[in-house]
Parts: sequence; C-alpha cells; structure tokens
Amino acid sequence: MIYRDHFQNYKSYAIPKAQLIIADIPYNLGNNAYASNPAWYKDGDNSNGESALAGKSFFDTDEDFRPAEFMHFCSTMLKAEKKPLKVEGEARQKGDAPCMIIFCAFDQQMYLIELAKRYGLNNYINLVFRKNFSAQVLKANMKVVGNCEYGLILYRDRLPKFRNNGKMIFNCMDWPRDNDSEKIHPTQKPVELLKTLISIFTDEGDVVIDPCAGSGSTIVAAERLNRKGYGFEIKKEFYTKANQWIMEEKQVKIDIEKYGFDKSRMEKQSGMTLFS
Repeated sequence: MIYRDHFQNYKSYAIPKAQLIIADIPYNLGNNAYASNPAWYKDGDNSNGESALAGKSFFDTDEDFRPAEFMHFCSTMLKAEKKPLKVEGEARQKGDAPCMIIFCAFDQQMYLIELAKRYGLNNYINLVFRKNFSAQVLKANMKVVGNCEYGLILYRDRLPKFRNNGKMIFNCMDWPRDNDSEKIHPTQKPVELLKTLISIFTDEGDVVIDPCAGSGSTIVAAERLNRKGYGFEIKKEFYTKANQWIMEEKQVKIDIEKYGFDKSRMEKQSGMTLFS
C-alpha cells in the first residue's frame, strides 16, 4: 500500500507499527545532483553542451526534507522492543527487536547516527553497497570514481531480528543491477537488494514501511516476500507509477492462485488476451 501524502500525516491511515523501516533519504546534493552524471550534458556528451539538468537538483521537494521530523516518525513507527522470554530447554531465544535502514551519502552518516540517538536509536551498523559500475563517468579517466553506496542500520538497545539462516552476513554487500524493473525514479533501489535486506530483518507477515517510497520498489520487494508493505510518496508522477507497479504485483499473486501462472503480466507483454 502506498499513499500520496507526506509521512508526517501517517496518523490518518492507521498504519501498524513496523518491524523494519527502509528509507532512501535526500543526499543533500543540491544543485550538484547531476555533477558526476552524463545527464549534465545533452545526450550525455560534453561536446554537445549542458543539458536542462545542469545545475539542477533531483527534486524540488528535497529542500523541504527535515531530518529531525523524519527521525521522529521512524522512532514512533518502529514497534516496541520486548524483553525475550526465557524458554525452558532453550539456551537463547531469537531476538524480535525492530530496526531501520537508511540509504545515505557517505558524509551524512555521522550526522544521522547522532540524530538517531536523540530519538532513542542508540546503536548502528554501517553498510557499504558495492557496485560493479559507477555513475561518475565524467572525466573518469582523470580521477578515482565512486562505485559504492552507503547506509546505516539503526536500532534501539536490543539487536534486531536477524534471519541469517546460520550464515555470516558482511556489512559490505554487492549491489545487483535491476534490468527487469521499469525505471520510475532517479534513485530507484534494486528490488533484489531490498529483498535481501527485508529477508534478513523480518519474517513473513511483518510490517515494512518506506517513508520516502519513490518508485515503490521497497513495497514491491515486501509484497514478493509476503510482508506487509506501506509507503508514502508526495510527488504525483512517482506515486502514480509506483501504485501501478504495486497493484500489478498484487495481481500476480491473484493470477497464480487462480490460474497457476502470471496471466496479467503475460497478457501485458504479449498484447493479447489469453482467456477471460
């Protein structure tokens, strides 16, 4: 479920509290948003001169983003921690505490860590996402280019729910390319990456919230994993496409249960009605 509204208005929607909050917040790049991106130039070629995106920010709404209000929302909407009950015959019970994951710029990390502490999120784990490509293609032969994105796991006092299937999970993760999903949003995160994160920190039926939903890829990932996904997106063009994508994902489940295969998507791809 995605709402065309600001996350501050969450009380209007009676959303349940989350086991996991995932958010891709503005990186505060301002007018340099496209500075290392070929989109700065017409057709990506600097010999053609600057494009209409030169000196522009990604979104006009970035200037209205208030980190303190965002962190207050997250701390409020994460479900409460419960003290694990001692079960006779078991040495240790698995934790059930919630957490949040923020994608952020490298130099935002310490600010967000300190801000989170003001709202009771006292602990953190750094995340590094390693790409096998870089958006910083301009003058790439003259400098070291970035191929990493960064994030934080923030939690209160108890370690969050951790579903690792007995495996060690490193804080440096590969960033998979998403060549299958429609590109809806400039900073759209890959569904497979989001599925990985959601799988680690939640179980089926748990609530996942994305306060800055953008393309809706977080809710799509939650839907595919049988989690309850909720998101907010204030930009009409992103909300419209995100909502359509989410509805298509829900229809996939209906089709498979009814027909045994993904009827609606096959019809969309073929342009033909298979049967009624």
